[in-house]
Amino acid sequence: MSQSRLRLFDAIRGFSIVSMVAFHLCYDLVYLKGVDLAWFHPPLQDIWRASISWTFLFVAGCMCCFSRDNLKRAARYGALAAAIYVVTTVASVDAPISFGIIFCMAACTLVQWLLERCGQKPYGPLAACVCAILFLLTLNVSRGTIGLGPATLRLPSSWYGTPWLSWLGFPGPGFVSSDYYPVLPYVFMYLSGSALGWWWKDHGFPPFFDKGFAPLEAVGRHPLIVYVLHQPLLLLLTGTF
Repeated sequence: MSQSRLRLFDAIRGFSIVSMVAFHLCYDLVYLKGVDLAWFHPPLQDIWRASISWTFLFVAGCMCCFSRDNLKRAARYGALAAAIYVVTTVASVDAPISFGIIFCMAACTLVQWLLERCGQKPYGPLAACVCAILFLLTLNVSRGTIGLGPATLRLPSSWYGTPWLSWLGFPGPGFVSSDYYPVLPYVFMYLSGSALGWWWKDHGFPPFFDKGFAPLEAVGRHPLIVYVLHQPLLLLLTGTF
């Protein structure tokens, strides 16, 4: 199978992008226009949001093995994240996007690059499983806890007393963002994908990775363009601007 283009990844990414647009349309209608969508509330809202962002990060991690320079890739994400922060601050339609999903992609890609440079990148199914477990254990770091179920521990409140650690996963006093994806826990989801991506590249991708769905693949090949343009278009569509 040719590894120049993995159609399944494009299709999965395309499906997630379509889901993201639908999610943000519902968000705008409910929280910006006051439309009553009784079903658009937790836990369904949280599950829907997670299905989008976790997929994005996992697939982005898998794609690391195809990048010619993950440092440049991280820099491009970082520049876009900064631009999004400025635009959402000036527009003032909702809370500014501070440390959102694009920032997370930049930070995770930078971590991946650093691990590659140190010869310590996660590799293989076992490493992917370990990273996935770490992701689950740190899932509620921004809420002040670590662990699962009865093995949950509360983290020191002092870690949340400064504005300088919000990017890492410890939101400081008064921190607000309409899209918040800090380094912890999401770097572990990204690294889980990268561990499998590198392993698949060396051992061969399964044949079904060359199967896809053309309309979704077309969307999945241009995720950043859709991400940048969809929200302004939705705001115009819903009359929020």
